[in-house]
Amino acid sequence: MHDHGHDHGHGHDHAHDHAHDHGHGHAHDHDHGHGHAHGHAHGHDHGHTHDHGHTHDHGHTHDHEPPLTRGAGQGKLLFLDCFSGTAGDMTIAALLDLGVPLHVVEEAVAALPLDGYRVVVGHAHRSSLVATTFDVVVEASQPERTYGAIDAMLAAAPLEEDTRALARRIFRRLGEAEARVHRMRLEDVHFHEVGAVDAIVDIVGAAACLAFLGAEVVSSPLPMGRGFVRARHGILPLPAPAAVTCLRGVPTYGVELEAEFVTPTGAAIVASASSRFERWPAFLPERVGFGAGKATFADRPNLLRVVLGSPTPSTASNSHLVVEANVDDMTGELAGHAIGALLAAGALDAWATPVTMKKGRPGLVLSALVLRGAADAVERAMLRETTTLGTRRVEVSRLELPRRIVEVTTCYGLIPVKVSGDHDAGLGHAKPEFDACARAAESHGVPVRLVLDEALRVYRSG
Repeated sequence: MHDHGHDHGHGHDHAHDHAHDHGHGHAHDHDHGHGHAHGHAHGHDHGHTHDHGHTHDHGHTHDHEPPLTRGAGQGKLLFLDCFSGTAGDMTIAALLDLGVPLHVVEEAVAALPLDGYRVVVGHAHRSSLVATTFDVVVEASQPERTYGAIDAMLAAAPLEEDTRALARRIFRRLGEAEARVHRMRLEDVHFHEVGAVDAIVDIVGAAACLAFLGAEVVSSPLPMGRGFVRARHGILPLPAPAAVTCLRGVPTYGVELEAEFVTPTGAAIVASASSRFERWPAFLPERVGFGAGKATFADRPNLLRVVLGSPTPSTASNSHLVVEANVDDMTGELAGHAIGALLAAGALDAWATPVTMKKGRPGLVLSALVLRGAADAVERAMLRETTTLGTRRVEVSRLELPRRIVEVTTCYGLIPVKVSGDHDAGLGHAKPEFDACARAAESHGVPVRLVLDEALRVYRSG
C-alpha cells in the first residue's frame, strides 16, 4: 500500500489546536500511506499539533455529557455526515467526541502485537466549532506488513468478536482495493512501515467504537476532490485509486477543490460499516460528535460529524433482508463453517434449517438476516462457502425491543449484561455477555455457569 499524501491536511488552521498526549505507547500511524492529512498536498506539514504532554482522564473528549455505555446505540442510527469527507483518524475522533470512551480504542489496539507508538487525543477549533482530534506518534521503526500477515494478526488477537469481524471486513476491502489497483495477489499486498501501523490502529479502533455502540451505520454520499498527490512510488491522481476502488457501490459527488477528501482507509471503513447512504436519514438526533482533520478548506470546515439518534417508524420497517440458499450436498462441518463466514461478512444472524428436497433428499436451507447494505457481502460469502448455485433475497421488517448494556461488579470482575425490553411491562430480559463470562471463568478457574449465575444475581439485586 503506497504512501498517498500524509497526514490529514497540511493544515494552516492551528491557532487553537490542543493535543493531549495520552502516552500509552501505541504508535497510531494514520495510514500515512493514504493521506490522512486529509487535505492539500503542498508538501509542507508544519506539525502544528502542539503536543503539550498533558495526561487527561478518558472522559475529557466529551465534557458536557456523560460517556456512552456499551450497547448505547442498539436499535438506533449512527449517521456519518461526511460533508468534508472522511478518514480513519477523523472517524475515531468523531466517535470519541460523541461519547465513546477512549479506553474502548486503547483496549482494542493494546490487544494487537504492535509497539513503538502512542496515542495523542486533543481538541481543535474549526469555524468556531470545537472538535476532537486523534493522532499517532510513531517512536520506533516499523516493519512492512502484508495483508495476509495483518489478517492473521487480527484473527489471532484477543479482540471482542464483533470488533474482530468488522475490522477484518474493513481490512479485506482495503486490501482487495490495493490488490486490484496494483494487479497483485491479496495476500501479498504490502502496507508500508508507518502506513501499516496507522491503518491497523485506525481500522481496529474504529471497529471497536462501532461495535461498542451497536448502532446501524448510515452515511452521507462522499465528496471527491481533484488534483494529485505524491506517493512513495510516484504521483497519483486524486481521489486516490485505492479509495475509488474501496467505494464501489457507494454514492459520491464531485468537489472543485484540489484536495484529498476521502482516504482509502476512511473509504474502507465507511463502505464496510454502512447499511445505506442518504443525504440525511429520517431519524431523531440525540447526540452529536465532531472529528477534525488538519487541512484548511476554502469552502467548508474540515470536520466529520457523527449523529446518534432513534429511527422514526418510516425508517424502522423493511430495513432488513433474509438471504437464503438451499443445499443438499454439504456436510454438517461445512454448514457450520458457512454460518461463521456469513456472520463474519456482516450477517446479524445466520442459521441452517433441515428440509426435505426433491426426490426425498435431505437438505438444508442456509439463511442470514442482514441489513440492506450488507446483503451483497453476505451473498458473496454464501456463494463462496457453500455448494449452492444461487441465492434468494426476502424483504423483511423487524420489530426490536429496546436494548442496553449494564455493567455489574461481581466477585469475578466487571461483567456486561445485555438488558432488553420493558421490565415493568413484563417484557424484560437480562443476559450476561457469554464471552466476558467465559474469560472471567478462565481467569478465576471456575465453571462459566457460576459466573453467569453471579452476574444475573448481582444485576437482579441492583
